[in-house]
Amino acid sequence: MKKKLVIFGSGDIAQLAHFYFSTDSAYEIVAFTVDGSYIEAPTFCGLPVVAFEDVAEHYPTHSHELFIALSYSKLNAVRKEKYLAAKALGYTLASYISSHATVLNEGRIGDNCFILEDNTIQPFVNIGNNITLWSGNHIGHHSTIQDHTFIASHVVISGGVHIGEQCFIGVNATLRDHITVEDKCVVGAGALLLANAEQEGVFIGTATERSKVPSSKLRKL
Repeated sequence: MKKKLVIFGSGDIAQLAHFYFSTDSAYEIVAFTVDGSYIEAPTFCGLPVVAFEDVAEHYPTHSHELFIALSYSKLNAVRKEKYLAAKALGYTLASYISSHATVLNEGRIGDNCFILEDNTIQPFVNIGNNITLWSGNHIGHHSTIQDHTFIASHVVISGGVHIGEQCFIGVNATLRDHITVEDKCVVGAGALLLANAEQEGVFIGTATERSKVPSSKLRKL
């Protein structure tokens, strides 16, 4: 018998969570919930939407789990706030770990994690609570990712890296081995981080410049 799950959210990530949990987990999605003032329709993905203020009355904590399907808005603060609110209500927070991910860390993964396909999580990695690993990342051995962090796609985190709370690591970023990224850092798309990053640091990758040669002048295309 599948476990019953309520998803917090009614946006793109909630729709994706519905897809992944429905097709690749031991959960049955029974409803969605958002703050009452944000309800725009009575249903989402064909399921009822209830006010978060009333969710425990409709879907009791002893028989239902919850998943917070939110993005990195306000440097993960919104997702953290709702995660803590759900815990305060007494809910168990579900994690989704894709069956198409390579997970070799003996399950050292916290609650409310969203780990999509083609992630490689090497041995001795520790992943905290409320972590998103979008598709295709490499998490190197003996690394630690602390709570409420969001890692986009195709990020390379080398061995022995420590990433603090509420960080955002952008697409195709590379972090060298044995460095520390402190809390609330932003590492932008394509950035290369070779040294420790102090708290609230922002690291922007270099954008590719447009060539002075127009495409119509390229001889071999």
